[in-house]
Amino acid sequence: QVQLVESGGGLVQPGGSLRLSCAASGFTWNYYNIGWFRQAPGKEREGVSCISSRDGSTWLEDSVRGRFTISTNNAKNTVYLQMNSLKPEDTAVYYCATRRWYGGSCPLEFYEYGFWGQGTQVTVSS
Repeated sequence: QVQLVESGGGLVQPGGSLRLSCAASGFTWNYYNIGWFRQAPGKEREGVSCISSRDGSTWLEDSVRGRFTISTNNAKNTVYLQMNSLKPEDTAVYYCATRRWYGGSCPLEFYEYGFWGQGTQVTVSS
């Protein structure tokens, strides 16, 4: 079955960096999307970034564009989220999720994804 395991979260000061990893296994699809989402206490889960294995196209949410980068190591079936210039408002539990590729660009709506990891906490605080 599909499994996703996130790692790399932690406590970092404002302006600092973290790299999250999402190790994926159990895929039976030829192509798929992987998305990164986050959920802060009392807030809805929101899409941060996503990537399509079909062509490597990516998408970033406006508030993180220019600070976050999504990339993939296909040999390791791992997707990374490099987060730079972190702000206190980036504090949240970060999840990766996956779904079969259905064409077009990867979506950032959480309800489009059916398989989720357990999440990793990111705290940005001085």
